[in-house]
Amino acid sequence: MSKEINIDIDNLGEDITTLKGMYKEYFLDYASYVILERAVPHINDGLKPVQRRILHAMKEMDDGRYHKVANIIGQTMQYHPHGDAAIGDALVNLGQKDLMIDPQGNWGDTRTGDGAAAPRYIEARLTKFALEVAFNSQTTEWQLSYDGRKNEPVTLPMKFPLVLAQGVEGIAVGLSTKILPHNFIEIIKASIKILEGKKSKIYPDFETGGFIDVSEYNDGKRGGKVKVRAKIEQVDKNNLAITQLPFGVTTNTLIDSILKANDKGQIKIKKVVDNTAKEVEIAIELQSGVSPDLTIDALYAFTNCEVSISPNACIIVDNKPLFLGVTDILELSTFQTKELLRLELEIKKSELEEKWHLASLEKIFIENRIYRDIEEAETWEAVIETIDIGLKKFVATPSDPLKNGDGRIMLMRDITHDDIVKLTEIKIKRISKYNSFKADEYIQKLEGELDQVKHDLAHLTEFAIAYFQNLLDKYGKGKERKTEIISMESIEVQQVVANNAKLYVDRAEGFVGSGMKKDEFVCDCSDIDDVIAFTKEGIFKVVRIADKVFIGKNIIHVDVWKKGDERTTYNYVYLDGKTGRAMAKRFNVTAITRDKDYDLTMGSKGSKVLYFSAQPNGESEILNVQLSPGCNAKKKVFDFDFGELTIKGRGSQGNIMTKYPVRKITQTEVGKSSLGAIKVWMDEVSGRLNTDERGKYLGGFDTGTQIIAIYKDGSYELNELDLNKKYDTGSLVHIGKYSAGDSINVLYYEGDKGWTMAKRFVIETNTLDQKFNFIGEAFGSKLYFVNVGKYALVKYFYRDGKNTVSDDIDLIDFIDVKGWKAMGNKVGEFKITKTELIADTSEVQEVENTDTREEKEEDHFVQGELFDEVDKPTEKGDKMKPGDTIDFEI
Repeated sequence: MSKEINIDIDNLGEDITTLKGMYKEYFLDYASYVILERAVPHINDGLKPVQRRILHAMKEMDDGRYHKVANIIGQTMQYHPHGDAAIGDALVNLGQKDLMIDPQGNWGDTRTGDGAAAPRYIEARLTKFALEVAFNSQTTEWQLSYDGRKNEPVTLPMKFPLVLAQGVEGIAVGLSTKILPHNFIEIIKASIKILEGKKSKIYPDFETGGFIDVSEYNDGKRGGKVKVRAKIEQVDKNNLAITQLPFGVTTNTLIDSILKANDKGQIKIKKVVDNTAKEVEIAIELQSGVSPDLTIDALYAFTNCEVSISPNACIIVDNKPLFLGVTDILELSTFQTKELLRLELEIKKSELEEKWHLASLEKIFIENRIYRDIEEAETWEAVIETIDIGLKKFVATPSDPLKNGDGRIMLMRDITHDDIVKLTEIKIKRISKYNSFKADEYIQKLEGELDQVKHDLAHLTEFAIAYFQNLLDKYGKGKERKTEIISMESIEVQQVVANNAKLYVDRAEGFVGSGMKKDEFVCDCSDIDDVIAFTKEGIFKVVRIADKVFIGKNIIHVDVWKKGDERTTYNYVYLDGKTGRAMAKRFNVTAITRDKDYDLTMGSKGSKVLYFSAQPNGESEILNVQLSPGCNAKKKVFDFDFGELTIKGRGSQGNIMTKYPVRKITQTEVGKSSLGAIKVWMDEVSGRLNTDERGKYLGGFDTGTQIIAIYKDGSYELNELDLNKKYDTGSLVHIGKYSAGDSINVLYYEGDKGWTMAKRFVIETNTLDQKFNFIGEAFGSKLYFVNVGKYALVKYFYRDGKNTVSDDIDLIDFIDVKGWKAMGNKVGEFKITKTELIADTSEVQEVENTDTREEKEEDHFVQGELFDEVDKPTEKGDKMKPGDTIDFEI
């Protein structure tokens, strides 16, 4: 059976809402609701709605004792329509900030990421601070709750910039907010400055401590950022300890990031242990020979030990979300507090005036026995009228002012019907025991308080300043800044990453990479390094290292490339295909675009490289150039000095070396650095040389400058400067820049003869990278003392029977410089147990002997600042001074 349906086409549009219209209306309603009612705090009290409702519910429950959190959640559900889970999470979050809520029980730990116990097991109450700054029913604006059964505050009358102290984070529809927490004390001091008309700045401060760089904070606005770092301490040369965390990072996430970096080979560690209890402690054990300083930088570069946070201060003002700076928020909150204080003073003034008015009426009513006049009144209206007439004989009001000489008391307002009713409610017992003296005292006290309130209103700014100062005095203890503000230099990850890969090259086919293990090995590298390669055709390219990358055939040089390297200089001779000239130039490669071919010639067809060298310290060279025998040049062999060329950009054409065909170019001499000496340090733990100011400063090294290293076994060696070289710090006694002619001053024990000997010598050997023993190889021989320089006055100690005897020896006067193989002069037939420098202007390393019974017992070396094996390392830069000793039990 069909049914006919009639549709009014003309009126169809009036009853249907299009999808576009629905989207516009409903989405905007939803977005506005989320922004205003859920995610973004209000400027008046710095709270989101759920937080405000929690605090209001707790105030209603407040009796000074703790309440079960489950009970608080249930109470809050009368005001908040989103269920117990949302309320519970917000309550725990508030409690963990330990400012407005006083928690009891297991509330979790923000440092470790552990959650709170179930709501039925934990308790809470409002703090005294919260009760003082957040509640006043007389200044609160009220509204109906979501179901219309209860009244709830629109905002709490917060007399403190709470949102800046607690911080807040929220994601709404179309916008988000992130305000970092700031220091309680600094906020109050800044508010005082604002009230004084001065400028103020506040910066984030976190309960987890650590370090923060606020150079780009941008007042907490969009576009700003802060870097936060963990506090990492060096326990000893093999162990580090993380004792403070970056904001927002837990011990678990931090350890996970460390293990991940270790798995990738970016850092080298043995073990990570979380010892966090009352204080944070993450213990990190390093692999043998790994530099603690380098590892600390690598932890900042590759793990959550350093994180970047982007603030985005958004807050509700006049029912609209506004993006403001923290200074603007602080000013608004400070003046909001001042206005609330004014309202409270106005209310207090009205209350005091009312009390004074009623007390004065009561005094007049009783002392003048007006109550007796009502005995004859027969009706209630007559009673009221009789009292009113009686009072007017003794008081003046604004509507009935004083007249000259009438002697009446001037009231602050007119007498109302309610005033008279209150007088009739005074009990006979009170009238019979009325004490006029106490009444006068009470009225005077009210007048004094009223005068003070009027004074405070007249000097509202000073009153507000005093209010903030009182908060600081009462609640500021223990709230000092925990996060240290520092300036952080950016860590170049390529400089701190551990070498976890190897670089190989196939020169003929033009490939480089870390996975080409059958090809030519170039050097150790990391998996984030850049590689630079030059081809015979005059092209160079920089690429990110990978398993296998094509550069171009006929590779003549490949190496790891460091951005901004101004010392590595390339000496380059190429044939210009167009003119046939040999062109020479020197250049650096400090900045490039990866994977782009750069032509170092003029781009002419037939151009090619005639000579190439890479000098790590900008060394010049002298080349021997041989021209083709058949050319017309008069001089077919000549020398060319690169030192006469200025180091320019890679795009320069270069200088003409010769216009004739070149047969052969050979290097005859490497000259001095054109860039000056390079400053070199040695890492005390890893033993690696570096230019990053890490470890012991060795000096400025120019081309040809050598390093002298002296070892515990009584040997020395000379080395050319090689930043890839690693020294064994466990056996090293002295390392420094070698100057020809320096004398080495030695006290040692000669094993064959059983004598203590002294000797002085200068280096006579020329062989590099080879150790030479200067105390002999007799069994039992050992080094007691060595230094390099012109002064060596030493106090030494030895056993004479049961007694310890000491004597002095000036090695400079005691013996002349002899050959390095010479035995030296006899000091005595005893074994030295300890040496002590008396005066020496050079760096000193002392060696102490503890072997008084068995000659195979292990020696102990007193090595001052650098390689101390018997105690914790001294602070960087400290050196053994005259009189310094380290004693050992014999």
